[in-house]
Amino acid sequence: MKIAIGSDHAGFALKTALADFVRKLGHEVADAGPQSSDPVDYPDYTEAVGKMIIGGEAERGIMICGSGVGASVAANKMPGVRAGLCHDTYSAHQSVEHDDINMLVLGGRVIGPELAYELVKTFLGARFTGEERHVRRLAKVRSMERRYIDGARGDV
Repeated sequence: MKIAIGSDHAGFALKTALADFVRKLGHEVADAGPQSSDPVDYPDYTEAVGKMIIGGEAERGIMICGSGVGASVAANKMPGVRAGLCHDTYSAHQSVEHDDINMLVLGGRVIGPELAYELVKTFLGARFTGEERHVRRLAKVRSMERRYIDGARGDV
């Protein structure tokens, strides 16, 4: 699987470690940046990871900022990106299985590397169940997304 990964400056060290870990798991990594820990803005890199997912350049994404909250908010503004901020293994697999998330968001200042490795491994190993109730709920989410995109054009 090809995985896009990005961070802001607060998540840079963890991003670097996770990129190596993802490669060791046998996945290809597309690094969306940054390339140093110099201060940057998380929306820029969140958008870069999201574009790779939307454009089909990556099947899933991982984004790390200080708390994970900002990147999660930014990612979920992008049509077609379903980001989950996960700091426990249950959420890391359940959010894929039930909600078909395609971007895992982590707080680099919230969790340590060992937990991050476990979360990434869990996220990448999980698959959407395709159960009718989950498909139905996702269809409603996509419908909401379309209504608000249309609303931005004055159609709501």
